[in-house]
Amino acid sequence: MSLRADNVGWRSDGRLIIQGVSLALPERGILGLIGPNGSGKSTLLRLLAGLRPPSQGSVSLDRQALAQWPRKALARRLALVEQHAGTDIDIAVQDIVRLGRTPHRGALAPWTSADQTIVDQALARMQLSDLRQRPWRSLSGGERQRTQIARALAQCPSELLLDEPTNHLDIQHQLQLLQLIQGLPVTCVMALHDLNLAAMFCDQLVMLQHGRVVASGSPEQVITAALIAEVYGVRAEVTRSAHHGRPHVQYLP
Repeated sequence: MSLRADNVGWRSDGRLIIQGVSLALPERGILGLIGPNGSGKSTLLRLLAGLRPPSQGSVSLDRQALAQWPRKALARRLALVEQHAGTDIDIAVQDIVRLGRTPHRGALAPWTSADQTIVDQALARMQLSDLRQRPWRSLSGGERQRTQIARALAQCPSELLLDEPTNHLDIQHQLQLLQLIQGLPVTCVMALHDLNLAAMFCDQLVMLQHGRVVASGSPEQVITAALIAEVYGVRAEVTRSAHHGRPHVQYLP
């Protein structure tokens, strides 16, 4: 468990947004962050990525605080894909993915065959090989998400952080994307708003409310009717799915 948060807090305008959060990522597994809008999922991801220094507590990688890591070295280990990742420049898919190699190359270093092999592998893993020359503006929402994840994979990270990767996708593309993520050879933490998708694809879950952890553990431990009522304010029936054996949520009027 190389990436950890210990009693992490973060303030904005004097208000605590994240309060006393502790977690550790499962090796080669998926940790899901769930909770209502405004519960602190995106803020926590940015703290885990080292983009914001915590107001209290610490985030560490291999027992070393993120602030002590050189930025380039940290970018070789951690990759973050934010919810609205994109570009205003209409460049090709392959060129976006090539940007992931930046932390591994010097300012004047030539592009190498090893760099290209890694880019090709990232494109193939995200099923984008046939789209490598397509311009960004012509891509669908799902293709854009896969392109940004491929860019992150080109960094060759050991930890991949994803903020609502299924946002604005239809259910078919949500399932396809999460199946691809599930097969990646990395440790992943991702924020999700759909509890059924979180139950299906995550090994461990952390439920947040008002910036605090209210539950953590397996999907069976976290996705319960009582916690859904307490945190989301809705009635639900939670059963075990006959298809995948994990919790399935049915919301009640």
